[in-house]
Amino acid sequence: MSMNTGTHPNGVDVDRLVQTVGAIKENSDLAKFSFRASASWIQGGHSRTTIKGFFGAGQEDTSRAEPFIVEGDEPPVLLGKNAGPNAVESVLQALASCLTVGFVYNAAAQGIGVKSLEFDLEGELDLQAFLGITEDVRPGYSEIRIKYRTECDAPAEKVDQLWSHVEKTSPVLDIVRNPVPVVIKRVG
Repeated sequence: MSMNTGTHPNGVDVDRLVQTVGAIKENSDLAKFSFRASASWIQGGHSRTTIKGFFGAGQEDTSRAEPFIVEGDEPPVLLGKNAGPNAVESVLQALASCLTVGFVYNAAAQGIGVKSLEFDLEGELDLQAFLGITEDVRPGYSEIRIKYRTECDAPAEKVDQLWSHVEKTSPVLDIVRNPVPVVIKRVG
């Protein structure tokens, strides 16, 4: 993929993007990141997750003066109080956010101006496994459907090629599509 430089299409500093890609090509260790989150139960289905530091580009990142606080809860029909989205809704948000970044950054790198980009995501979930009723259905989403609309200054075939590239390179889409080893350990 060739990169357009010298401009800020879509609000993206393409020169810095090109520099980052070049630095990673020279030292692949710079591409290794470790993200962290800490969560605490509040009450009922309500939890609070704090996200601040992470390791990336060869060092601990200290750019965030204050942590991000993400509330999680359930809707009343699932015994919660709507203090925040539930976990499976947060997965949809994370997926939409990642696809947005991938599309806009790659469009900018190719000199494609994005005037608008919108996603509608819908996931199908059967609570029977979560509730311990049956093991015959999976507890997670059985399917996620994504519809997107975009207005770009590129022909439809170029937008389709861009979308195809984003589908191959989106970290959250990869996490959702492929099993990821998860190690759970009691520490106290």
